[in-house]
Amino acid sequence: MTGDPAFSTGDHHHALSPSPPPNLLITMEEGSQNSEQLFEDDGNELELEGNDIDIDSNSLDIEGNGLDIESNGLQDDCDGMLEIDDNHESNGDDATAVSIENGISQGKNYPPPVVGMEFESYDDAYNYYNCYAKELGFAIRVKSSWTKRNSKEKRGAVLCCNCEGFKTIKEANSRRKETRTGCLAMIRLRLVESNRWRVDEVKLEHNHLFDHERAQNCKSHKKMDAVAKRKVEPTVDVEVRTIKLYRTSTADPVGYGNLNSLEGEISETVDRSKRLKLNKGDSQIIYDFFSHIQLTSPNFVYLIDLNDEGCLRNVFWMDSRSRAAYGYFGDVVAVDTTCLSNKYEIPLVAFVGVNHHGQSILLGCGLLADDTFESYVWLFRAWLTCMSGRSPQTIITNHCRAMQSAISEVFPRAHHRLHLSHVMRSLFENLGELQESGVFQMILNRTVYETVKVDEFEMGWDDMIRRFGLADHAWLCTLYEERERWAPVYQKDTFFAGMCTFENGECRSSFFDSFVHKQTSLKEFFGKYELLVQEERKIEAINDLESRDSSPLLKTRCFYELQLSKLYTNEIFRRFQDEVVMMPCFSITQVHANGPVITYMIKEHEAEGDRSNIKNFEVMHDKAGTEIRCICSCFNFNGYLCRHCLCVLHYNSVEEIPFQYILSRWRKDFKRLYIPELGSNNIDISNPVQWFDHLHRRAMQVVEEGMISRDHYTVAWQAFKESLNKVRLVADKHV
Repeated sequence: MTGDPAFSTGDHHHALSPSPPPNLLITMEEGSQNSEQLFEDDGNELELEGNDIDIDSNSLDIEGNGLDIESNGLQDDCDGMLEIDDNHESNGDDATAVSIENGISQGKNYPPPVVGMEFESYDDAYNYYNCYAKELGFAIRVKSSWTKRNSKEKRGAVLCCNCEGFKTIKEANSRRKETRTGCLAMIRLRLVESNRWRVDEVKLEHNHLFDHERAQNCKSHKKMDAVAKRKVEPTVDVEVRTIKLYRTSTADPVGYGNLNSLEGEISETVDRSKRLKLNKGDSQIIYDFFSHIQLTSPNFVYLIDLNDEGCLRNVFWMDSRSRAAYGYFGDVVAVDTTCLSNKYEIPLVAFVGVNHHGQSILLGCGLLADDTFESYVWLFRAWLTCMSGRSPQTIITNHCRAMQSAISEVFPRAHHRLHLSHVMRSLFENLGELQESGVFQMILNRTVYETVKVDEFEMGWDDMIRRFGLADHAWLCTLYEERERWAPVYQKDTFFAGMCTFENGECRSSFFDSFVHKQTSLKEFFGKYELLVQEERKIEAINDLESRDSSPLLKTRCFYELQLSKLYTNEIFRRFQDEVVMMPCFSITQVHANGPVITYMIKEHEAEGDRSNIKNFEVMHDKAGTEIRCICSCFNFNGYLCRHCLCVLHYNSVEEIPFQYILSRWRKDFKRLYIPELGSNNIDISNPVQWFDHLHRRAMQVVEEGMISRDHYTVAWQAFKESLNKVRLVADKHV
């Protein structure tokens, strides 16, 4: 039982740590361990990328493409680094936040490194990590680096905490004080293209306290020159930023349209199939919309992809609310390409998440010239950069080869899954007369939706193929080869946050579903865009108030129901309540025990009143670790425990659901401030450009707090009035 893949409790998405290929020359940098120790640490990894040199040599040549971010308040300086927003609640303290708990630290001016961060050069990466370390109070050194054989070109490096390792036997006899503690904090860098360095592995945990005074005098910080330091420090006095994204050199350089010229004036020599398809006047509509939004929303950001002739290819935009919301709900993101794939009037692509009410939220929009690999790579890099380089845990898309390749390129560690509803719809569309067969539909639905083990799914699929003579159906064979991306039975270790309901295949991935139709024009879309976004946010605010001020009606006497009625928002609690109501199961049987880990078999009726059709569910319970897992994987799919797990907890007299199964993303008492932390709070008081952004961010924090309840609103409003009166008094003195 425990050997079944569905019951594996390990983390399956750990990637192999990148290591130097065999034709790379490893060199020891100053302060690193001796070569024997190095190979003892990394020797097993040297073979992992034995074939990588072929991949590297054949990889696409990526060239920088300067794209303008138009923003009145954006604090990112992406030439030097990507800013990583901390996914935690701000306490209003301007000082650097350092948490010694578990040895994990976070700084505000230099956010902690994450896998996927990219830099323009090795020096940029080193200087960033050095500044981050200095701010927190530790020093760094180069543990190892490697270059190509017969070449001095650096290809990779490991930067570690200065307390890494221990003294050698020779060093142990010296009188120097022991400062090494075997600390494991480090980052591993790799040159992924001719001019781009990527962080491939990160360990943030330190096993020692930070010593700012000692760190200041360390070699790595002493040799930090002022120029390098300024390059990685985020500045706040620049209103318009230039951010470097990357597009493959195979991208067509021909124009797609021009914001500075009328569509009718585009040269006939331009390949119109390769440009953003705009009607007459659409360029002005886009320009007017972005200009208007920037005036009303200072932290609004848009990026434009232009070719060498200055013609428009692709567009991306998002506001500060979406960016801040991603910090709370960025674990699962759906990419809605309905308009693009179905050839709508507007080639719209939307990034959609799900909030604490199970409601779709907008996390960014784009207009694409086409659905090619190049366009998707540009869009995903634009979105990821605005999200400070933090990749989602799960990305859900429709079935598109170009997009699948682009996701592998930009989000290599994310779980890429396909919309099950889209897969099922396309499956029926490609099967001709069989789509009318009720028997075929019943067998297909039972195979896809009702199987709980991999072997059950594969046997059911084989039986279906033989029964209906589909062995030679090429499209169906291709779909089956990608089954791990869409069949629920293969996705039990993927977190979906309730965005996909695998009982019927539906997916809450659309934000503009009832708003944008096939004939909707760009003018009509932008004319109603703000109203729609504001309406959705108004609904979220109303749901917040209702969840805080009301107590849901309980349907049972189960203490789990009472427990979560006090914690979860109304909508999520109602979904969980359905599981509680169905808790009375047919029987519970212990089938296997391995120390504190016990496996139970839960039998329940598939339909109410139907005693003949019984379904079995295996639940594994670890009493020592208070862990529980059901083969139905309801917790990963929906974000709360299923009725089968609740039965086992009740059977073992566990009175409350363990805390790790109560997600903060669903809680109604979790404070969410939709104001992104856009860099340093160190304001140059002599620079008027910085005044507005600083005051605006602080004022918006009061606004967000003021929306919590009527009492909060009253206090916030009174504070604003008092502040305004005080400011006017100051102004009167200078008249």
